[in-house]
Amino acid sequence: MKMEVKNGDSQLLSKLATNNEHGENSPYFDGWKAYENNPFHPTKNPNGVIQMGLAENQLSLDLIEEWIKKNPRASICSPEGVNAFKDIAIFQDYHGLPEFRNAVANFMGKSRRGKVSFDPERIVMAGGATGANELLMFCLADPGDAFLIPTPYYPAFHRDLRWRTRVQLLPVVCESSNNFQITKKALEEAYENAQKANIKVKGLIITNPSNPLGTTMDRATLRTLVTFINDKQIHLVCDEIYAATVHSLDFVSISEVVQEMEDYCNRSLIHVVYSLSKDMGLPGFRVGIVYSYNDIVVNIGRKMSSFGLVSSQTQHLLASMLSDEEFVNEFLSESTKRLASRRGSFTKGLEQVGIRCLESNGGLFCWMDLRKLLKKPTFEDEMGLWSVIINDVKLNVSPGSSFHCHEPGWFRVCFANMDDETMVVALRRIRNFVEKGEDAEVITVKKQNKACQKTLSLSTSQICDENVTMTLSYSSPRVISPHSPIPHSPMVRART
Repeated sequence: MKMEVKNGDSQLLSKLATNNEHGENSPYFDGWKAYENNPFHPTKNPNGVIQMGLAENQLSLDLIEEWIKKNPRASICSPEGVNAFKDIAIFQDYHGLPEFRNAVANFMGKSRRGKVSFDPERIVMAGGATGANELLMFCLADPGDAFLIPTPYYPAFHRDLRWRTRVQLLPVVCESSNNFQITKKALEEAYENAQKANIKVKGLIITNPSNPLGTTMDRATLRTLVTFINDKQIHLVCDEIYAATVHSLDFVSISEVVQEMEDYCNRSLIHVVYSLSKDMGLPGFRVGIVYSYNDIVVNIGRKMSSFGLVSSQTQHLLASMLSDEEFVNEFLSESTKRLASRRGSFTKGLEQVGIRCLESNGGLFCWMDLRKLLKKPTFEDEMGLWSVIINDVKLNVSPGSSFHCHEPGWFRVCFANMDDETMVVALRRIRNFVEKGEDAEVITVKKQNKACQKTLSLSTSQICDENVTMTLSYSSPRVISPHSPIPHSPMVRART
């Protein structure tokens, strides 16, 4: 008798393949889906959703394009550089091209204003910061072990850090009363709570500059963190992928503190994650870096990197580009200026309608304070407001609850992934929304009938409260963004 196997039968798949812990069921990703279903275009779709949930640096890509035109030999796919094709196309070991590691180490130093140097022999490659973070988790922790992490934090860390590793993330609650700065008291409380719950804490994870806050940690705070992890003998993982987006001179890398406290801390407990996705605007190149002060982590990390190497063609191109001292200096200087200018223009536009953002000096986004627009200071009202912003205002901004913020009313809004004209449109929509809200109290959103008739391309879940009821489902052909962080199966696409 022939047995019929149903397509997608979960009993035939692994627990990992069938669990629901990727983290995609989040308003953060739902906003992406709304954008992908109705993407803004200035002429083809002027009423579409503007993508302001994408932390991407597109403001200085023209500088990279100009360099590539002037240096065709850097590419093995050009007539000028094809002579290197055979050497680059054949097998490369997982240590990486020496010239690539040297160039990346040099760039890491320059992006930190030359205050610290990096050893190329400690550079471990990975497939973007996502791969670098996961690689570190595999090196440092076993399933069930935990890492402390200050709130608010990047939503996709649940995918990057814990989905496949089975590591736990334990929040260290930070509050707006001190601009969300991490405190020793909060650290100790989170650690003690883990101890009481019999959870083994293996380390602390921080992002500096912060995603989503855009703030940087001062030297005193970093020294406190190093002292804390040294006392507890746990690891410190510092994600510094936004290091060169800082538009002030006071950015302090954890590597500076390591140098200063060399006689007072166990260097082997400290690890840095870096990439070229944010600072250079090259997320498609998938260049992630683990820089560890632990020799064993460097050794085993290189072996693990076999599962997510950077292509030798990409290494070859970037080695040439990042070795050009004049270009690197010009790029870092100009990119910083453009980011500062864009952030200034955007926040000034928000201020004109009474919206303030947390004071910050880095990143590709602002932490926007919309608490005064909430009818009640609840996460239900935050979700209602977010639904209106996506559905009516047609802006994909990310609600603070998706970043595990403990205070409703904060939103992350990205400003560097669009041209000037699109930013003007976005600010105009915000202004119209706020002015309309002041006149008609639209934040109450009593529109059950209309809302039920509308469908957002979000998820198969529902957002419901006493004032808002919106059915969320796929209801029309989807336009898939090339920048989407959400996995898209061709078979699923064909069915929708």
